[in-house]
Amino acid sequence: MRTPNCLFSVIPVLLCAAAPVSAAIPSKPEIAVVLNSGDGTISLIDKGAYKEIRRYPVGKEPHHLMISPDGKDLFVANSASNELVILDPDTGEIRRRIAKISDPYQLGFSPDRKWFVTASLRLDRVDIYRADGFQLVKRIPMPKMPSHLAFTADSSTVFVTLQETSELAAIDLRSQTVLWKMPSGKTPAGIYLTPDQKYLLVGVMGEDYVNVIDWRARKSVMKIHAGKGCHQFLPAGDGVHVFVSSRIDSQIDKLNFKTMKMEATYKIPGGPDCMEITSDGTELWTTSRFISKVHVLNLQTGQIKKVIRVGYSPHGVFFRNHAEMN
Repeated sequence: MRTPNCLFSVIPVLLCAAAPVSAAIPSKPEIAVVLNSGDGTISLIDKGAYKEIRRYPVGKEPHHLMISPDGKDLFVANSASNELVILDPDTGEIRRRIAKISDPYQLGFSPDRKWFVTASLRLDRVDIYRADGFQLVKRIPMPKMPSHLAFTADSSTVFVTLQETSELAAIDLRSQTVLWKMPSGKTPAGIYLTPDQKYLLVGVMGEDYVNVIDWRARKSVMKIHAGKGCHQFLPAGDGVHVFVSSRIDSQIDKLNFKTMKMEATYKIPGGPDCMEITSDGTELWTTSRFISKVHVLNLQTGQIKKVIRVGYSPHGVFFRNHAEMN
């Protein structure tokens, strides 16, 4: 008796149906968050594809941002909206807003997580809040245009650059009073405290150098030539180097803060400003304020790897997997 053909034709189908199904689940892209201060938007960039995947309104004049001390929230300071916007640092989605934070141009948490400090560039003051509830504790009037902040490791002092009066100020966080002010060079901007707590590096935006200041002695000990419009700092994460952006000459310099010597210069078009570095130290991302772009620099070759179009006047930039901010 012949075996029906249909019997053999059914068996492979049954075997295929019984096999486990393993559909590939697309992974979420790692994102970079870019603040477009000129048009009040945020650009979300797929870091792997080097492509903007979303742009959305966030508020008026978002300039700077920082991760919370516990790493769970990303704080965006909307200076003209007088608010903080809290993002999910992994997706860029808005979680909540904190109102009545007056003109937060620059922002920072003290290392002991007790204080949250903002520099009000437009309103000429420094505000000190409790970090555990953002209750205003002290409002300190300052000379014109307080700009960038740096904290001592013991959380006793916060330093502030004063752009219009060309000064550096120190504020005692315990008494919440101004300790001193001193000349810093014309129109100071970014400020970085070396890990040994010995020197303050100040980007002298009105000229072309980094002012090295012994803050305990309150005196300048060295001027390191950089580019015109010397502006912002970013630690390289190796415990030795810090990057320095210069907006007018459109360059980024690599400074060895142990020898106080420049070791490399990279030309970046369009006024490089804020920076972020990948955790493996191979890529430096920078916002170019004057041309609405983000440039990705290959630090191994010294060449620009990618150029990404974003919104108007991009400023702050962040991504999760960055080098340690030593």
